[in-house]
Amino acid sequence: MFKSIRHGLFAALAGFAVLICVGYTGLALVIAYVTEDMLIDRLLQREAAAIAAHFHAHGEVKTPGLDLISVHRRFETLPPAVRAQAAGKARAEVFAGPGRHYHVRALDLHAEGKAGTRGTQRIYLLADVGPLLVVASLIGEVGGVLLGVALGLVALALLLAWLLARRLVSPLLVLAQEVRAVTPDGAASFSARQRRDEIGYLAEKLGTTIAGLHAALGREHAFTRDVSHELRTPLTVMNNVLGQASARPLAGQEVAQLQASLAEIRHTVDVLFALARAEHVVEETFDLRGTIEESLLRLMDDGAWQGAEPLLDLPDRLAVTGNRHLARLLIDNCLGNARFHGAPGLRVAWHGGVLGMTNAVDPGRAAAMQGFQHGQNLLARIAAAMGWRIGFHAGAASYRVEIVPAVSAVPVLPPRVR
Repeated sequence: MFKSIRHGLFAALAGFAVLICVGYTGLALVIAYVTEDMLIDRLLQREAAAIAAHFHAHGEVKTPGLDLISVHRRFETLPPAVRAQAAGKARAEVFAGPGRHYHVRALDLHAEGKAGTRGTQRIYLLADVGPLLVVASLIGEVGGVLLGVALGLVALALLLAWLLARRLVSPLLVLAQEVRAVTPDGAASFSARQRRDEIGYLAEKLGTTIAGLHAALGREHAFTRDVSHELRTPLTVMNNVLGQASARPLAGQEVAQLQASLAEIRHTVDVLFALARAEHVVEETFDLRGTIEESLLRLMDDGAWQGAEPLLDLPDRLAVTGNRHLARLLIDNCLGNARFHGAPGLRVAWHGGVLGMTNAVDPGRAAAMQGFQHGQNLLARIAAAMGWRIGFHAGAASYRVEIVPAVSAVPVLPPRVR
C-alpha cells in the first residue's frame, strides 16, 4: 500500500508509460514479421500464377524466375523437415532451424488430353527464404541500439510521470498539510481556496465545514458552561426558599422570589437555546420600538410597575438589522431584570444611536436577588450574535444598560390596515 497519493499516482503513470512502450515495441515487431511473411507469400503467389499460365499455354512446367524458388513434382522430394510440417496442407511456413526458413505452396495444374480428357497434376513450390529474413538479422545487428533507445524512452517516460505526479498532487499535499495543522481553537484557512478547480472547491468546502464544526463545538461548550453558571444562582435561591417552607409558611416576598427565579430560569433557557441555534437564525430589518412596546405590554399585563409606568423616549420608527427573536429575548431580559431588581421609574430612551434603559436600584431587593447584573454574559452574547454592542453601568442609586444596535438604512414601513 502506498504511503501517499503521489506515490500511487506515480506508480500508475509509470506503469502506464512502460506498458505503452512495451506494447508498441511488440506491435512494431509483429508488424515487421507479418509484413515480411506477406511479401514472401505474395512472391510465391505471383510465381504460381505465372507457372499456371505457362502450363496452360504450352503444357509444360517452366522454371521459376526467382532462384530462391524451386519446383517439386512430388511431395517426397521436399526436404524432410518440410514434409513433417506441411503434410496435408496447401500452404505452410516451416522453421527448420537457424537460418533455414521455408515457405511451401501446393499448385494444381490442369491439362487436356488428346481424347478430350482432363488431367490434374500437383506440384509444390518451395521457397528458401532464409536470405530474405531481414527482420531477424536487423535485430541481431542493431538490437543493442534499439534496446538502448527503448530504455532511454522508458526512462524519459518515468521522469515525465514523476514530474506530472508531483505537479498534480502537490496542491493536494499542501491542502492535507494545512488540514493536519488545523487546531481545535485555530481558524481553518487554506491557500487552495483561490483555485478555480475541484481542489479549490474542496478547500472551500473543507474550510466552511471546519469553521462550522468549530462554531458548533464553541456553542456547545458555551451552552454547557452557561447552563452550569447561569442556572446555579436562581436554583440556589429557590432551594434556600423551599428549605424554609418545611418550618413555616412562605411569606409573600419569598413567594415572589420563587416566581422571579422561575421566570429567570425560563428566560435563561430560552436564551441558551437561541444562542445554540444562532447559526440558523436569519437577520432581517424590523422595528425595534415595536419589540420594546410588546415586551413592556407583557410585563404590564403581569402587574409590573403598578402606579409608575415606564417612560419611553423613542422615535416613531426605529429600523434596525438583526434577528427579531434574539432581539426580543435581549429586550425581555433587560426589562425583566429592571422589573425584578430595580425600583419603579424605568426610562427607555434613544439618543445618538444608543438605546438606554435606566432605572433606580431597589436596595431592599438587591441583596436577595443578586442585583441587576446577573446574566450579563448571556446578554452580551445575544448582542454579539447579531453584531450589536451592549454595556452595563452600575451606580449607587441607578443602573443603566446601553444597547447599540445595527441601524438599518432602509426604513420600516408601518403595517397595512385591512
